[in-house]
Amino acid sequence: MRHYPANSPEAAARIVALVLISDGHVCRSELALLEEKDLPGELGLPADAMPAIVQALCEDLLMAAPHGAGLAGSVDAELLGALMRDVTDLPLQRKVVQLALAAAAADAHLSDGEQTMLEAVRRHWPQAMPLAFA
Repeated sequence: MRHYPANSPEAAARIVALVLISDGHVCRSELALLEEKDLPGELGLPADAMPAIVQALCEDLLMAAPHGAGLAGSVDAELLGALMRDVTDLPLQRKVVQLALAAAAADAHLSDGEQTMLEAVRRHWPQAMPLAFA
C-alpha cells in the first residue's frame, strides 16, 4: 500500500476513495457530486488528483488481494485501521466523513459495501460522524 503522510490530502482522499469503490464500481453520479462539492479544494488537492488516488488505491488493493479475491477481498480490519489512522485531525476527519456520506448517497442507494465501509469509519472516527448516522 502506498504511504501518504499523516493528515495529508491524499490520505484523506483515499478514505473517500474506499467508500467510492466499496460497492464494486464508481458511479458517474458519485463523481459528479464530489466535483460539485469541490472535493479537491476541500481537502487541499490539485483539481485533477482524485482519479489518480482512486486508481492508486485500486492498484494497491489488487496487488494485495489473494488471487481472484478482487478489491473487497484485500481490505481487512488491519489494513482499514492503518488507513484510518493516517487521518487523525478531527476537522479533516469531519470533511472526509461529509464527502464520503455525500458520495455514498449520490446514487440514491446505499449498497452493503458502502454501509460496511461507513460503519467502519464510524467505529474508527466516532467523533467525526454526524449524530444522525451514529
